[in-house]
Order: sequence, then C-alpha cells, then structure tokens
Amino acid sequence: MVRRVAVVGAGASGLAATKSCLDEGLEATCFEQSEDIGGLWRYTDQAEEGRASIYRTVFTNSCKEMMCYPDFPFPDNHPNYIHNARLQQYIRKYAEHFDLLQHIRLKTLVTKIKKRPDFSVTGQWEVVTKRDGKEETTVFDAVMVCSGHHVYPNLPIADFPGIQKFKGHYFHSREYKEPEKFRGKKVLVIGLGNSGSDIAVELSAVASQVYLSSRSGSWVMSRVWEKGYPWDMLLVTRFRAWLESILPTALSDWLYVRTMNRFKHENFGLMPLNRASRKEPVFNDELPSRIACGVVVIKPNVKEFRETSVLFQDGTVQDDVDVVIFATGYTHAYPFMEDESIIKNRDNEVTLYKGILPPHLEKPTMAVIGLILSLGPIIPTADLQSRWAVKVFQGQCKLPPASEMMDDIDEKTRKKVACFGNSTTLQMDYITYMDELASAIGVKPNMPKLLLTDPRLALEIFFGPCTPYQFRLTGPGKWSGARDAILTQWDRTLQ
Repeated sequence: MVRRVAVVGAGASGLAATKSCLDEGLEATCFEQSEDIGGLWRYTDQAEEGRASIYRTVFTNSCKEMMCYPDFPFPDNHPNYIHNARLQQYIRKYAEHFDLLQHIRLKTLVTKIKKRPDFSVTGQWEVVTKRDGKEETTVFDAVMVCSGHHVYPNLPIADFPGIQKFKGHYFHSREYKEPEKFRGKKVLVIGLGNSGSDIAVELSAVASQVYLSSRSGSWVMSRVWEKGYPWDMLLVTRFRAWLESILPTALSDWLYVRTMNRFKHENFGLMPLNRASRKEPVFNDELPSRIACGVVVIKPNVKEFRETSVLFQDGTVQDDVDVVIFATGYTHAYPFMEDESIIKNRDNEVTLYKGILPPHLEKPTMAVIGLILSLGPIIPTADLQSRWAVKVFQGQCKLPPASEMMDDIDEKTRKKVACFGNSTTLQMDYITYMDELASAIGVKPNMPKLLLTDPRLALEIFFGPCTPYQFRLTGPGKWSGARDAILTQWDRTLQ
C-alpha cells in the first residue's frame, strides 16, 4: 500500500504532484535543490547548475484562463499573459493556499533514487538526498519525478563545422539573461523556437544586426488572435478538436495551414518545410515586424563557421559576426536515477505509458510529471497527470500488462510521426490527451448529461475554450467553483 511519496522538484508540476498526494491522504515530501519554489519560473541573474534558467523578459505563451491550476484561477485583475515574476507570485500563493509549503524541503538535492532490494514485492524506493553537505537516505513507497525538461542544454557543436576556430563568443540560450551587453554587436541566433525568436527580437533593439538561423522553418503565431482575444481561448476548443477528428486528412491539413498562415510565411523566410506538421509553433507577436524592419534577418541553416564569418547552406556568407547564441533546446537527463533506463529504456529515448509511467516496473510506483509538450498549457496537464498517477499508486486505476502498455506507446509513436513528423517529440494533442487521463479517473465532462441538465454549461464547454476548470466539474477532486469559473471566463479575459 502506497503511503509515503517523494516528489522531486518544487516547480509548477511538483506542487501539483504534492497537492494530488495530499488530496488523497498520502504523505508527500517534496525535495527542491534551490532556495525557493517555482522551478522554471523563478528568475535568477545567473544560470544555476541543475535547474532551469529563463531570461528576464519571459512571458507565458498560454493565457491565464487556460494555464491556471484548475481549482485556483488567477486573480481577475491579472493580464491575459503573465510575466515570469507575476507567475512566480501566483505559484507561491497556490502553495500557501493549499498549505503545501510545510511539505517542501528546500536546498535539498536528490542525488540518487534506486529500487529497494525487495522492490518486486514492496515497490519501494531508496531516495538519497544532500543538504548542507550531509547525506540522508529515506525509504518511500512511490516517487514522482517533476524535474522538468529545460535543465540540460543541447549544444550540438558536432553539427557545426569550424565552430572551434570561430573567434567570437558563443553560448547556449540558457545563459542569456538580458540584451544590454550585446549593444552594437552583430549577433547570430541559431534556432527558430520560442527562445530563439524571443532573444532575436529583444536583441534587435540594441544590436547592430541580428541574424536568425532556421533549419526547417516554423509557424509563427501571435498571442493576440481574432478580435484581440488570446489565441488559445479561440483555438483550443472541443469543437475544433472534434472537427479535426472527422475531417479527411487533406481537408484537415488545409484548414490547419489556413489558420496558421495568417501572414505569408514564405515571404518572410519562415515557412515550415512540412507545412501541415503540427510541431510546436513559435509564439511571437513582434518577429514579423522586426523582419519587415530589417533588424532581424532570417537565414537558413549554418554550413560552416570561419574565424569571423559564417557560411550558410544557401551559399551566403555573413562577415564580422561577434556573438552566436545556440537556442537549440534541451536534452532529457535524470542523473539522480541509479538506473536511468527505467525512464529512458528504448534507444535512450523517454518511454512512458501515457507519458507518465515507466511500463516495465514490477510495481507501478514511479511517475514522471510534466515531461510533455502540447498546444496547450503545462500546469493543468501536470495537475491531471498527477491525479492519474496517484490513482495508479493506490490501485484505483488498473494498468494493462506491460506488453499492452508498450503496444499503446508504439501506437502513439506512430501517430506522432504522422502528426508532428518526429517519433521522439514530447508532443501530444492537448484535448485528446487530457480527456484520456480524465476518463481514466472519472473527471471528464459528460456532455450528453450536461446537455440535458445544464445546456448553457454544455455549450460553453463544447464551443468555448477547453479551460482547466472542466476537469474539476465532477468526480474525484471536484471543485465547487468550477461551473462559475467556466461561465465567467470570458469576463475575466476581457477585464
């Protein structure tokens, strides 16, 4: 019987995991290596070893109604998109409101997690932690890994011939904090993701010239969508998800491209190589205008670095480049796992049932929370993942045999290739994934029943945004304020 649970990391996902344990009467101990909670969203002037790092001006890409904890809305007077400092305050208020802080051990590094010798019988883990130079070993009945996937930078130096002889300065975007030190410089940013685009736009105000190199292009979306409303309030809806599911693939792809191509991406050098791929778009309201003003120049992939210049794949050469910033993403690593193959057990890639559970464990007492990407917000995703995982720990959600779990993983991998063009991506379709977890624990909205008993609510749930409150309407973990939150969500957005 699972009673004591170790939670690794006190970021947004770790707090959701801790609360889910407490809600079900379990004892949770959350270990956080830094001096405060918040994880990714806690800004520091210097990148810290072993934890995520953001730049000073990071804002959320999901709006406040979509990305809140489902039983703890943002205050009415908050803007629709949240600066990291304000989000950190919100996360702290969440922790205080649900009395989570007493269960968190700050400045405590998890150094090792290993199975107990009798794991096949008990499912227990030994968790070794270090604080003030002292090590401590504790036995837990289950472990929830909430360490995130923005910690270990991917710096693919081998893919860029000549980088060793480049005389300028180069570094990973993880080290970038603010633009002033780049005033008057020529800067090349490699990587057309959210970080690369944000950094390029920000630097364009002070640098003499910014070049943004992209290997395969990307859809660039605006946070401000039709009639000025947040993009996700209009696009992440059950109606759109249903429409996509019934349309022929060709028509669905056409509709997707038409939605995304609000300005002609090919004119800006941004068109994705695979137009219909649902890979994560870039959210940047300013990039097209920065390109139009000439202060950001889009370039293809780098072919070769020279001492002071860069040769691109199209044969063009850019001279006198001072700085190169690699916005090339992150790798997933679990240095505290004695056997990392528990999580990464096939071709050194993450292999998890429902994106959460290692399928080959003799006892299902480990969950990985928040290791997922979707065209949707991570906070409510982590909340629902945690609720499902705790039900599995308690035996209330029955798992199929390991072979069937692997078949499910394989089937979803095939769908990822078809949808996102990449089998190793962490991406999922948001509503499909949330409904799958919600159905398993009995909290998915019952649309036929709602149509009969509460048609106004049913219509808002189906045609309106798929806000997190929907997963607190009914069943275990029901929140009494969920209905009112759904019916007033547009009022808060407008405010």
